[in-house]
Amino acid sequence: MTATADRHNAPVPAHAPRSVLATIHSVFLARAIYTTVRLGVVDELARGPRSPRELADLLGVVAEPLHQVMRGTVTAGLLRPCGGVGVDEVFALTDTGEMLLPGHPSATRDLVLMMQGPTIVDCIEALPERVRQGRTGPEVAHGRIWFENLRADSDLAASFDRMMVAIHGGEYGAVAAAYDLRWARHVVDVGGGVGGLTVALLAANPHLYGVVHDLPDVAARAADNLRLNGLDDRSETRGGSFFESVPEGADAYLLSYVLHDWADEDCVRILRTVAAGMHPGSRLLVVENVLPEGDAPHPGRTLDLLMVTLTHGRERTREEYRRLLERAGLRLTAVVPTPSPVSVLEAVRGAGH
Repeated sequence: MTATADRHNAPVPAHAPRSVLATIHSVFLARAIYTTVRLGVVDELARGPRSPRELADLLGVVAEPLHQVMRGTVTAGLLRPCGGVGVDEVFALTDTGEMLLPGHPSATRDLVLMMQGPTIVDCIEALPERVRQGRTGPEVAHGRIWFENLRADSDLAASFDRMMVAIHGGEYGAVAAAYDLRWARHVVDVGGGVGGLTVALLAANPHLYGVVHDLPDVAARAADNLRLNGLDDRSETRGGSFFESVPEGADAYLLSYVLHDWADEDCVRILRTVAAGMHPGSRLLVVENVLPEGDAPHPGRTLDLLMVTLTHGRERTREEYRRLLERAGLRLTAVVPTPSPVSVLEAVRGAGH
């Protein structure tokens, strides 16, 4: 009997796959966490343990569904029960729950409010149309690409900056520890956002001078971040588009979490712009998730779903990055893994460039 026949004769499962159940149910848990932040539950619990009955009076909400939401978030390690029953059950914030408070350096609150807020949820709901039409979620839901959304709303852009800290902040130190920059003196972080990676690299390499290059409004926020980290004398910001030009003559150029935002043709344009600014001894350092070949699990596979929802970009394999670099006149020389999901792809200008 063939393997195909065996499958056809196998007993039919009487329930959905556990992996599907867990994933679908996680949507409700994510929404419950969003609700505790959006309605101010977390903020009130920062003042001390409270019951849903007490919180309902304080916040003007209904105690019974609030109890169910709070009880559910216990499974995420954000709240802990302290006794009582039903709407009189008392809950307190855990150390993890305190990361949801305003101003926490992890920016977890911004991650929750952004990912579960209407701007992105509308795009998630548009995913079937994204696949059907080829237009991104923001184009379907809002009539413009994701980055145009950010440019049109300064509050949204600032929240996005903070969300990037929540998503990638743990990777900055990993990159700084994994990649040896003793050979370089001058580094330009192209499309560097508010400069999180630059801060980490300068902290780990006291000899380095850093430049954050991004659109003028983003560069202004980066300048504030560099100043807050006491790096005024070792860094600067430059406003501009990586589709047009980059500061010339640096030893190292960074493209961190940039290429995955863009389709191949746009990536080649960005890479050619950077290559034009490099001198013969310069190196380009691309910091991205590098997907393994085949079906091996990797966090980048989930991140790829975010990219396909919001942008025309994608996560890529080593070979896909090598081909992009080659099209831009660059040669991949090394892929350096880090203790985080990202790797550093090192490239130099190819022969004749």
